[in-house]
Amino acid sequence: MSLPFESAYRHGFARIAACTIPLVIADPAANADTVLASARELSDEGVAVAVFPELCLTGYSIEDLLMQDAVLDGVVAAIERLVEASIDLLPVIVVGAPLRHRNRLFNCAVVIHRGELLGVAPKSYLPNYREFYERRWFAPGDDQLGEDIRVGGLEAPFGPDLLFESLDVPGLVVHAEVCEDVWVPIPPSSSAALAGATVLLNLSGSPITIARAEDRKNLCQSQSLRCLAAYAYAAAGMGESTNDVSWDGQTMIYEGGLLLDETERFPDGPRHSIADVDLDRLRQDRIRQGTFDDNRRTREPYFRTVHFELDPPATETGLRRPLDRFPFVPDDPERLALDCYEAFNIQVSGLMQRMQAIGDPKPVIGVSGGLDSTHALLVIARAMDRMGRPRSDILAYTMPGFATSEHTKSNAIALAETIGASIETIDIRPAATEMLEQIGHPFAEGEPVHDITFENVQAGLRTDYLFRLANQNGGMVIGTSDLSELALGWATYGVGDHMSHYAVNAGVPKTLIQHVIRWVIAQEGHEGGSTDLSARAREVLQSVLDTEISPELVPAGQDGKMQSTEDRIGPYALHDFALYWILRFGIRPSKIAFLAEQSWKDQDAGAWPPGFPDEDRYAYDLPTIVKWLKVFLQRYFAFAQFKRSAIPNGPKVSPAGSLSPRGDWRAPSDGNASAWLAELDAALPEYASKR
Repeated sequence: MSLPFESAYRHGFARIAACTIPLVIADPAANADTVLASARELSDEGVAVAVFPELCLTGYSIEDLLMQDAVLDGVVAAIERLVEASIDLLPVIVVGAPLRHRNRLFNCAVVIHRGELLGVAPKSYLPNYREFYERRWFAPGDDQLGEDIRVGGLEAPFGPDLLFESLDVPGLVVHAEVCEDVWVPIPPSSSAALAGATVLLNLSGSPITIARAEDRKNLCQSQSLRCLAAYAYAAAGMGESTNDVSWDGQTMIYEGGLLLDETERFPDGPRHSIADVDLDRLRQDRIRQGTFDDNRRTREPYFRTVHFELDPPATETGLRRPLDRFPFVPDDPERLALDCYEAFNIQVSGLMQRMQAIGDPKPVIGVSGGLDSTHALLVIARAMDRMGRPRSDILAYTMPGFATSEHTKSNAIALAETIGASIETIDIRPAATEMLEQIGHPFAEGEPVHDITFENVQAGLRTDYLFRLANQNGGMVIGTSDLSELALGWATYGVGDHMSHYAVNAGVPKTLIQHVIRWVIAQEGHEGGSTDLSARAREVLQSVLDTEISPELVPAGQDGKMQSTEDRIGPYALHDFALYWILRFGIRPSKIAFLAEQSWKDQDAGAWPPGFPDEDRYAYDLPTIVKWLKVFLQRYFAFAQFKRSAIPNGPKVSPAGSLSPRGDWRAPSDGNASAWLAELDAALPEYASKR
């Protein structure tokens, strides 16, 4: 079945739910009714897998009532009813129940889907300490490999060695473990992940005590990160006996260490954490992290696979997960502040190490009044402070050309002066005119020809001056070009922003730089961030932040409007969005378009980064997203690699990766974008390019 572009299931997602319900002690029929009510609601919401708490068909806290035949017979009848009622429901339903098998009773996860009992997974590790007393009633299930079980008139595989794999949702492979199983040093889910499980479920009883909720979150987060998997956890809540303990009904879903959703604790009714798990991301991470599968080679986990067909809905589903408009810029203020602190200090420490290793040269930098050179100057100033060197040793130069505005020039000079750097102005226009004359360019004869030669003569001369000034003054040229420009190839090869002795910004994307500058402004007097900024310096920095991004290589037109980078190559917001998902996860372009539309279609929906002005918030529709995505794909895969293959040293900053050929990204300089553009055209033929 072909799913529509608007369906999250088409793009490698699977909707997972972790559920807690109010239950009735020792009443399997009533509890089955509650499970079914939730399952029907979740089916309407497009949920693929729904996990419920441990022993939720009887209650975890019924103690010796677990061994009463009336209760155990009721469990069998409840399971048969759930199986029958599930025939027209979408989710794989995973419920907790005590089941008899041979000579013992087992604490089980019962897996049901569309009228079939798919399998039963017994709890492997039984707590028998403090408030727990499970070995009084249950047998450990860790030795039940390869077994089958009868449940009334039903028969199914039984054991801790079961994986449940969807045949029509690629990458959806489910494993269930029960409560204590995740608290042991090597949980069953670890072996299951090595065997291919991507969605790990935990049916939990877990009475609540002070701080236990944080322990559970730490375990689930760690297990999802270590196993490169989703981890869905559902704890018992309302209705459990409070003889000697209490219950909080905690539910949560993690994916690769990221919290996707959680519910409030101590609820007064049924609650569901619901999230769309990115199966592509998990698969890509496992492919990249080869040691993940190497670990399997030393353990050789054995699992049986039970297949099922989910038959996901062929309708628009939306997307149920946190999604940043700016993937390099967290929406959470504390996380953003920490990212800015780390980014800035990675750059500072990288520059310090390089300068100290080569004899403490004077840093030489060209300042334009733009974001990148401004940020690089702040990094240099902080490095000089930490090395105990005078800022006057910073040799800053502004080199106005044919299109330099008075605004940016004055910002460059004012910033350098307020920082305490030495600043000089070198007018490159005479030298540029002479070069244009010597090569016979029509601009030298007065014709308004502003072609690539005209632009690059200016960019090249600026670099020539900086390197010769470094030679003359015992200096090193500090590069200013950022990660986003390297992705697009927005630099003049061998000169301009492309070349330096050390490139401090090479690992920082354009959309993050402005936030790091804001953070530096806000860190006055704080350890790790202060650059001892004056009020005037902060004023100039704000002016830089408010200035439109421009290379300033082409004079203003008749309308007085200066050359705009984003008018020419597209918005950095969308380019950084595509860069993140391609560099970090290698996902297909149609999925990037889907995610970008979900993120950008409504400026009033979702969170924006801290400090982002309300009046500057904007939206992009799908045609605009696709237009600029094609530009990105063409430039990234078919054009810019030859420039990236020859970039100078610079520190990696973002966990998404760097574009250094010595670091994260190695690619042929003579590549092409055909496969990526074809995939996008096939998914969205209404926007297909005519080739």
